[in-house]
Amino acid sequence: MTTPLADKIKTIIRHSGPLSVTDYFAICLADPQHGYYMTREPFGRTGDFITAPEISQLFGEMLGIFMVHAWQQHGSPTENVRLVEIGPGRGTLMLDMLRVISKLAPQLFEAANVHLVETSERLRGVQRITLESYSAKVSWFGDFEEVPEGFTLLVANELFDAIPIRQFIKTPTGFRERLVTLDANDELAFGVGVATIDPQLLPNPHGHEPDGTVFELAPARQAVMQTLSERLRHHGGTAAIVDYGTMSTSYGDTLQAVLRHQYDDPLAHPGEADLTSHVDFEDLAKVARAAGVQINGCLRQGDFLYGLGIAERASKLAKDKPFEQQKLIAAAVDRLAGEGAGKMGELFKVLAISSPDLRLAPFRKID
Repeated sequence: MTTPLADKIKTIIRHSGPLSVTDYFAICLADPQHGYYMTREPFGRTGDFITAPEISQLFGEMLGIFMVHAWQQHGSPTENVRLVEIGPGRGTLMLDMLRVISKLAPQLFEAANVHLVETSERLRGVQRITLESYSAKVSWFGDFEEVPEGFTLLVANELFDAIPIRQFIKTPTGFRERLVTLDANDELAFGVGVATIDPQLLPNPHGHEPDGTVFELAPARQAVMQTLSERLRHHGGTAAIVDYGTMSTSYGDTLQAVLRHQYDDPLAHPGEADLTSHVDFEDLAKVARAAGVQINGCLRQGDFLYGLGIAERASKLAKDKPFEQQKLIAAAVDRLAGEGAGKMGELFKVLAISSPDLRLAPFRKID
């Protein structure tokens, strides 16, 4: 069974030749007519995946606590404060953050202008409903560079995994760019192009990888990280980046599709399945450091949440609740912060960057 977007991609390949993985990735997610984020409701149990804010209010509350802490460490500024979320989903994370911020730091709540960076008009409509009680504080932008200048507190949850990557595959003649082409049956298939990669970009040591080894490069992610870092360097602030991925650059094919909460072949249902890949946090940290901002640290999501007090907050939330509700709260904490299959605490990482230099819990700054 084909999809409308698969037919469109096949036509493009017949007329213009094979697509790079990065172009295929971008078309699948953002095609104006058939792109995944343009046409579907991806979030929640009726969608294709559940993000951390949809699992429990505890996730947004912990990030709200972290933003209050960062604001205080920055000296509690009240002029031109920008509370920014890029890729805000259904608005649930910002809703939970604002509730905590209003209670813990009323001065920050009053000073902050809330800016949501969202390209999908459909999702903007969902976010407006979610954040209706805060509508006077919230504004929307299609691009982060449109957000007004000023001191910035920023969160990006599951943003970078959806930014397209390039893939290179080891062949007898070295690493060549991986392409999406058509096979003998006129079906989408992976192929190999002529473009090569600078060996200096490969993880060290290299040279003995078996044929078929895949290395992923993400210049589009690097560009976004560069932009975020430059904003912080020029105007001050802190950013928390949360995503699934690795703390060190390595080889591996992490391109994946998810359809109705199940893994899918990335070439099987273009436009109908979510397409992502794992984030290389070491690479993002290198970009930020080169841009002149401080790396506060990178932690597993579980360590980050426990360090901010999720267990204590869950205990308070569960107090005097019926036993079934207590079990649901405990299960949510385990899913958000636990380890093992189906849990987010180990696979997901949190990278925090700041300018100027300052200490932020639960990260440990190395002098």
